[in-house]
Formats: sequence, structure tokens, C-alpha cells
Amino acid sequence: MPPHSSTAAISVIIPCRNAAPVVANQLEALCRQTFDRPWEIIVVDNNSTDTTKSVVERFRARLPGLRIVDAMDKCGAAYARNFGVAVAVGENVAFCDADDEVGDGWLSAVDAALSEHEAIAFRIDTDKLNGASPSRRIHQTEGLQQYTYPPYLPYSGATIALRRRLHQRLGGFDESMLACEDADFSWRLQHSGVKLHFARDAVVHVRLRSTWRDMCRQARLWGEYNVVLYKKFRPLGMPQLQKLRGLRNLIGVLRRAPDLVSADKRQGWLWEANWATGRLIGSVKYRVWAL
Repeated sequence: MPPHSSTAAISVIIPCRNAAPVVANQLEALCRQTFDRPWEIIVVDNNSTDTTKSVVERFRARLPGLRIVDAMDKCGAAYARNFGVAVAVGENVAFCDADDEVGDGWLSAVDAALSEHEAIAFRIDTDKLNGASPSRRIHQTEGLQQYTYPPYLPYSGATIALRRRLHQRLGGFDESMLACEDADFSWRLQHSGVKLHFARDAVVHVRLRSTWRDMCRQARLWGEYNVVLYKKFRPLGMPQLQKLRGLRNLIGVLRRAPDLVSADKRQGWLWEANWATGRLIGSVKYRVWAL
């Protein structure tokens, strides 16, 4: 990899908070990239209390374009990503998470796609890091994820890359959102007139939550911040949710509570129950009916 310089073709932004157990795998995957243009990696440490920094430091010799920056004023992936972009020198910025792994050839595929498109979304694989039959999948293997409740614009997870100036023009990720900031950014991008192109050859292997506690917390957060999305994008054409349908959904989850004792159904029920709880919390908190 060419050494870091005052300019770069791509700045890879990795937000980190207490990522010591996993970030080395992501950096190893970046070490395997073959790319003959200048690029940099910016690891944004967001108030880590573990050994994340020392783990990242071990890769300096193998990744000459590696930088570690401290983002301490707020907590949140949106803030950390925006902070990384603010110090980046690349014409383009590509986001990936510390607990995931980019696929071989990812960087070249990102560069090729960005030569033709202003903003791209990566193909997501959940098999490699979660076993051959993960209990939950992220449906971004053949195209963008479809938003179905209520039906709205397609979106990507935070697995995207785009022109740095475009990120700045949009104001970056919404730092008030602790979840679903990627869908929000995808939609604001599309509302600005920019198409989000699906880059099939740019593959990222995504790691799902590995403990019940983390999975349930994520489901609650996603439920709550989907309510934020609903309130934010209703004036921009998102269809209205039907109150009776929301109540039926909630009652349906309660009726399926016996699934909790089934080893095969427990995880699915816990996800649905925490999702519904998050939507209920969000509806009360943000004063909008969005069950």
C-alpha cells in the first residue's frame, strides 16, 4: 500500500468503541487488500476503555496509511464516522465497522464502483462470521435492503462509500440517532437526488450480535429509532401506519410468548418482543403512534 500522503483516493473510516476482541480481524482483512493508489485507514476511537488502541497500533508497520484519532465529545457510531470524515484526506470515504471483515478485493471493487457512481452500498455476507446457518440474516446480498413497515425507500446499513464532499453536503450522519442512522442517511441521500448504487463485488462479512443481551438491546434500539425514522420521514412521503395493525402486531407477539420455552423459536421471539418493546418506547418518547 502506498504511504499516507496529503491526498488519497479513498479514506476507510472505522468507528471503534471497546473493539479490542475483534478489530484485529478487520485490520488483517485490510492488510490483504491489493490497491495501487494512495489510501488511508482512519480508526476513530470513541471513548474506548479497553485495549483497542494498542491492538490497532500493532498494525502500523503493515498499514502505512493507518491513523488513530480520538473522538471523545460524544458516544455513538454516527458521531465517530462524522469525526473520521472531518479529518480524512480522501476524495472518497468508505465506512466499515470494527467487528466486521471486508472481503478480499473489497477496496479495488469500491474504487471501481465509485469511478462510475457517487454513492455505493456493499454486498453483505452473514455466513462467514456467524456459521453456515445464522439465526438472522441481513438482506443485502442481491440489492439494497427493502424497508417494509411501512413500505418506503430502499436503504443500506452503514456499509457504504461515497464522495467525501457529498457526505459533507448532506451534513453527515445524524448524531442524535443511536441506531438506524444508516437508513436515515440512505434516505436523505436519495431525497437529495443521488442514487445509492449496489456494488455487488464489494463484499463485507458482517458479524451479528453473539449474546442474548446484545441481541435484545439491538432489537429494542432498532425498534425505538424506527419510530424516529417514521416521525422524520412522514412529511417526506412515508405512508402512515394503521393503528389497528400496530395493536394486532403487539397482541400477536404477546400470544406467541410460549415460543420462549422452545429452543428453536426462542431467539426469534426475543427479537420480535424487544423490537415491539422498542417501538412502544419510541411511540411514547417521541409522541407519535408507530407500533
